[in-house]
Amino acid sequence: MIHAEVFKEIIIENEGYIKSVGEILSREIDILTPESLRRLKKAAILYGVRRSGKSYLLFQIFKRYPDRSIYIDFEDERLQGIQAEDLERIWEAFLELKGEEIARKEGVILLDEIQNAPMWEKFVRRLAEKKGVAVYCAGSSSKITPKEIHTSLRGRIWSVEVLPFSFREFVLAKLGTNSPEKMIYGDKRVQIKRLFLEYIRYGGMPEVVFATNEFERRKIIREYLRSMYFRDMVERYNTTNIPLLDALWDQLFSSYGAKFSLNGFYKRYKNLISFSKDTLYTYYKYFLESMLVFDVKKFTESSYKRMRNPAKIYLVDHGLAKKTTSENLGRILENIVYVHLRRLGYDVYYLEEEESECDFIARNEETSIALQITWHLNEDNKSREIGGLVTASKYTKAEKFVILTYDQEERIEVSGIEVEVIPAWKWLLTFTNF
Repeated sequence: MIHAEVFKEIIIENEGYIKSVGEILSREIDILTPESLRRLKKAAILYGVRRSGKSYLLFQIFKRYPDRSIYIDFEDERLQGIQAEDLERIWEAFLELKGEEIARKEGVILLDEIQNAPMWEKFVRRLAEKKGVAVYCAGSSSKITPKEIHTSLRGRIWSVEVLPFSFREFVLAKLGTNSPEKMIYGDKRVQIKRLFLEYIRYGGMPEVVFATNEFERRKIIREYLRSMYFRDMVERYNTTNIPLLDALWDQLFSSYGAKFSLNGFYKRYKNLISFSKDTLYTYYKYFLESMLVFDVKKFTESSYKRMRNPAKIYLVDHGLAKKTTSENLGRILENIVYVHLRRLGYDVYYLEEEESECDFIARNEETSIALQITWHLNEDNKSREIGGLVTASKYTKAEKFVILTYDQEERIEVSGIEVEVIPAWKWLLTFTNF
């Protein structure tokens, strides 16, 4: 049993800490205001990979409403062994610290790593529906994603995926400008291209972005990978076949931007490591659930064909990739583009028809876009890249056809379609919901 006094102590300590945190970068993420949550009687759920900035989003909300907010992190060791009946004492502590009138009329409760609390869904629903509180929850477990959320919260949540910094946010963090898209012209264009090369090299994990030198950045990335390996894969899922986990980790983190076949992996390693196909499929599922890795299916109307064809693999952040040669620049660029499309809410597929491939078919309720990604468009690959878009025009309802490169820009008319060649850094700064 955890007493209300313990919760009050934690709440007061957290309030002091958050107030001591300096200015926090405003993320380009659409999160409902407390007033909107109360009106809709919904709870906001922020989910995403570890260290992507979810806690700081909660801190930012607290800073906006400090007199009516409380923040609790369920990874606090004082809350170890928390039971479902203990959660009600959070509400009791809130009433005592903020006053009943504030708590019931305009209260904001921020709950971090909420998946560590048993039966938290029912508690959060009761706060949102019956107490009239604006509740924001965050966590790095697949259990709080829209697909996995408990039925007691279905229809009562506003889910927001929190990914590492986009290139726009990276520029905002580095330069402090409010309109980075205005820097794509004139002398400042050179500065944007320099920052883009830095973004390509180190990625967008917030702590890495704010590191001041290369030693710090590399050390933080190594520590992230170590933490994600042990906490997200070994400890969370109690994985026991470490040789298989190591081989699969190495393969996935070096296969970004490429098709990955579980059957192919099984054939390659079955005589080197002792494991079953079932274990392999289970471990692969763990990677997807941890949100470290995303898979992109083949574009086809047949769900059977989607399942039968290998998926393409992308990492949550390209800074975590296992880089081996400079030839990977095109694949890193492809990874950046996929995560950006995901950030904007597009459903993304790859197309493979008529011995031709289109990197991405991105669709939402309003439009469909076919995209090819290459570091440099030249005579050796131009026919292939454009051919993939022409094929996409036949097999999809794509309305726009785009080739993203490092620094080329032109328009090409071919086979009845107009292809726009755009520098990736320019597209990333201007192709946005904000």
